Amino acid sequence: MGAFFPDDVDMTPLHIGFLIYPDVVQLDVMGAYQVLAFPPNTEMHLIGKTPSAIISNEGVTLVPTVTYADCPPLDVLCVPGGGMGQVEVMQDTETVQFLQQQGARTQYITSVCTGSLILAVAGLLEGYQATCHWAFREQLACFGVDVVPERVVVDRDRITGAGVTSGIDLGLTLLTLLYDEATAKMAQLMMEYDPQPPFKAGSPEQAGEALTTQLLQAGKPFVNS
Repeated sequence: MGAFFPDDVDMTPLHIGFLIYPDVVQLDVMGAYQVLAFPPNTEMHLIGKTPSAIISNEGVTLVPTVTYADCPPLDVLCVPGGGMGQVEVMQDTETVQFLQQQGARTQYITSVCTGSLILAVAGLLEGYQATCHWAFREQLACFGVDVVPERVVVDRDRITGAGVTSGIDLGLTLLTLLYDEATAKMAQLMMEYDPQPPFKAGSPEQAGEALTTQLLQAGKPFVNS
């Protein structure tokens, strides 16, 4: 990707880390990852509690590149959401402490989907506006977060994305902040990110009450956990 950038661009490495854990939603990770890996000086890290391979919510195998113990200081920390395994992560003291330690020194603390719930448990969204998947806004508000129903919410150094696919938008927003708008637009063009979904069903308002209720019933165990 270096060919896309002029020779005088600052090539100081930026360390960008994504927390991964059993049952993580892989597109929560990879949507933003794909965007943020575009500049030639970003060093991308998949952070696991141990070096062992992790099975995502969809059955995709993800292999950590660093662990909590050897993760370098990050410029961007991103926490993706997950399925039922996320509940265990929210209750894991070692994970919470790791997020707090990295969060104390990183430039941007970010999340995709229900990853904001993990940040909230770690106390990293207290006093901030944030968003998450539409089905979990009430749960996020229970942690004292000022929940904003937007696709991407920027509040100072906290940047949070709504549902799964918002990770791409979050990544483009971050590129604008880390570099400039031209770099973000170049990444968008390279990816041909020009959404034209076959259905208008990407929000409860568009999908309608019947479909929304059906989906909420299917996800009830996670919502109630």
